[in-house]
Amino acid sequence: MKKRASKSKEVVLCHECRNQSDCCSVGAWIDLEEAKKIIAAGIKGDFFHLEKDPIFPSGYKVGTSFEDERCSFLDSDGLCRVHKVSYELKPVTCKEFPYQDNKLAPIAHSLCTILKEKKKKR
Repeated sequence: MKKRASKSKEVVLCHECRNQSDCCSVGAWIDLEEAKKIIAAGIKGDFFHLEKDPIFPSGYKVGTSFEDERCSFLDSDGLCRVHKVSYELKPVTCKEFPYQDNKLAPIAHSLCTILKEKKKKR
């Protein structure tokens, strides 16, 4: 029996990124319970588009931007207001990007500066 060569997972090291807010140029879908914790912490920003979604732990998701606008929690200095207050409050979707379900997210090559630079070098 032949063994298939396994594809190596493309690794992105966000701390090496020169433009860490590029991935926040559009908002993210986050779990409703995470949004409630952010609101309770008094962090400036808005949530949009509450929707049912069984993939999220609470069964609901909310967006951090209107349409394809930048994330409402992105500060004028290009840093995340949530992250500034507490990394623990930062939504899972944001912590894991550019990955989704242990694979590169479909939108990663459009938003991630490191991946865009790698593509240019090819």
